[in-house]
Amino acid sequence: MCLPGTFGDIYDIEKFVSSLDGVVKVVKSQPSELSTKDLAVLRIPNRVTEEYIANNIEPVFKTKGNVRLATYFPSVNMKRTRTPENEERNSVGCFAMFGSLELQPEVREVVASIVERLKTSSRKSDSEFVAVDLWLEMLDQKGCQGFDKNSAVYLTQSRWDNSLDSLKDLFPKTYRKELIMPMDKKQKFLGSDSSEYEKVIDFYVCSESDVFVLAISGLFYAYVPGKRIGSGKTKIVVRVDSASAGSEPGNYISRYVSKKTHMAYSCFC
Repeated sequence: MCLPGTFGDIYDIEKFVSSLDGVVKVVKSQPSELSTKDLAVLRIPNRVTEEYIANNIEPVFKTKGNVRLATYFPSVNMKRTRTPENEERNSVGCFAMFGSLELQPEVREVVASIVERLKTSSRKSDSEFVAVDLWLEMLDQKGCQGFDKNSAVYLTQSRWDNSLDSLKDLFPKTYRKELIMPMDKKQKFLGSDSSEYEKVIDFYVCSESDVFVLAISGLFYAYVPGKRIGSGKTKIVVRVDSASAGSEPGNYISRYVSKKTHMAYSCFC
């Protein structure tokens, strides 16, 4: 496996390589004897079966000698599976999720500073720190508002928009990255070429919050709960239509938690 160019800017490469010793061979850059022109590029859906690998990947690898795999996600599925084949595959996924990635110190410090500021703001009013994966187009749709007005609310939405004013009226302590990130880090982590940094910061801040609220399903919803479940932070709230949810609070809890369907649960059995 060859690491992408930006990987080392975000994660500790030495930690990653050493943790995978004996599992898979990792190289930091593409070997000089390989030419990108000769590589066969295969688009592979996430979490494929051994049969799929045998039928679609191995024949090309045997013919070409080298392949580049581009993973795509036809659906977001992080549910636990019980077959022997899937249990073995899940064990690799568990290792990748909890045992191989460690942020570079500078990125870790930025995340820690944001999390600490939000937790401090919430503690002052004996409230919770709530992280919301928010898309602006979701604001005109009604959803759950069951939090103390003094809760510190972190939005993954990077830049402020006038449509967010109504949310700030409800929760005055509403923040986004550009307001609470250390000044000397903004140019690097919020610049025009910093989208990968922003995604990583959102992921780790949402993983550390007291409560995580999801506005819409997607890959973020697949991976943040896994990280949270691993650290025991299982307050994960999904946005649902209030009329269909009824009055039961449990209707707002992610099924990943209420039904323990996320594959992360299989990592701690």
